[in-house]
Amino acid sequence: MAAVGSARRVGRRPLHGELRPAGRGGGALTGVAGGRIGLHQLAKSFDGVPAVTGIDLDIPAGQFYSLLGASGCGKTTTLRMIAGFEKPDAGRIELDGRDVVGDPPHRRPVNTVFQTYALFPFMTVAENVAFGLKYLKTSKEDAARRVGEALDLVQMGRFAKRRPAQLSGGQQQRVALARALVLRPRVLLLDEPLGALDAKLRRQLQLELRSVQREVGITFVYVTHDQEEALTMSDHIAVLADGRVEQVGPPQEIYSSPATTFVAGFLGAANIFDADVVDVSGASAVCLAVDTRLSAVVDRSVPRGAAAIVIRPERIVLQEPDEPVAAGQNAISGTVAQIVYLGAQTQVHVDVGAATTLVVEVPNNAGPASVTHALGSPVTCVCAHDAVRVLQRSPTPTKVDPVAPSADEELSPSSA
Repeated sequence: MAAVGSARRVGRRPLHGELRPAGRGGGALTGVAGGRIGLHQLAKSFDGVPAVTGIDLDIPAGQFYSLLGASGCGKTTTLRMIAGFEKPDAGRIELDGRDVVGDPPHRRPVNTVFQTYALFPFMTVAENVAFGLKYLKTSKEDAARRVGEALDLVQMGRFAKRRPAQLSGGQQQRVALARALVLRPRVLLLDEPLGALDAKLRRQLQLELRSVQREVGITFVYVTHDQEEALTMSDHIAVLADGRVEQVGPPQEIYSSPATTFVAGFLGAANIFDADVVDVSGASAVCLAVDTRLSAVVDRSVPRGAAAIVIRPERIVLQEPDEPVAAGQNAISGTVAQIVYLGAQTQVHVDVGAATTLVVEVPNNAGPASVTHALGSPVTCVCAHDAVRVLQRSPTPTKVDPVAPSADEELSPSSA
């Protein structure tokens, strides 16, 4: 196949199903409609070991939807069942209301981009992108136009004649994306597609991938172990643990209002303590934790008694012990036990008499000297009532790292 260049799109009407955005920030694929996914009591085991245990998810059409979790949580198994590469032991997979569990992969209007891009080394970029069109019996002229449009969309049109070995990892990722999009799927499944790239390139491509999704407007289901990646890119996130869903919601809600101890500890740095709920009134609660009476926010009905709370480190301010605390604020007394300089911020670990320290994040607005409290000095940790959230205890234990992991330090990519 000859190399394909950029397709002209000005001055003509798009053909039915043409890969053509309707404008930056909210376009759609003309003729490519639908893409809503419903998972109902989906279950899968391997050699008697459960991998997915009754997952229920409703993924709206046209969203960037992430499945987030640690190694072995079942996220990739779920993705492979949607694609048709694994058959569920029980449950339904509905695409636009039709159960596709019995359909083979090539009969489902979905396509998959893997971490290993699987590009053919002996083909050019354009030939790689055009490969799947041969099985659709697409005319040579139509194939050339569609390939050109797909490459333009991922900004790879000028590399059409190159071979994969002549491309960087990021460029290969773009070609793999174009190869998937050229087939006009209703749903695009992405399994850790940026996992093999270095951190700086990953962050760049996160924004580019999100931009492409908004441009084409089709449903993206994205599997990742990287919480920063999920927060950056997603419309909605489903946090998975031990084959089940812990919480579903927009990124801001998942981070600021975690439902369980696992979600709170998995996404970012978190202070999680045992608590006793002594009073509940509407969306407010009073808790006893770290030997202190604290006002907290509850997002759902919680009973009185044993529970847990979370306070994000950036929601806490350090004060001198004799400094007055504003009305309506929570105050926790302690002693500075450790100071960790992290560049943009400094984390101050405060001994509050619990098994773990309370971590306070101080932005380094005044440089390295932004923290004025010395080791061993008494302090008061102050936070608003809505910074304290009451949590449900998750059956999945969470290792809470007081320093939020970066994309490099997080769990390694896995085929969970």
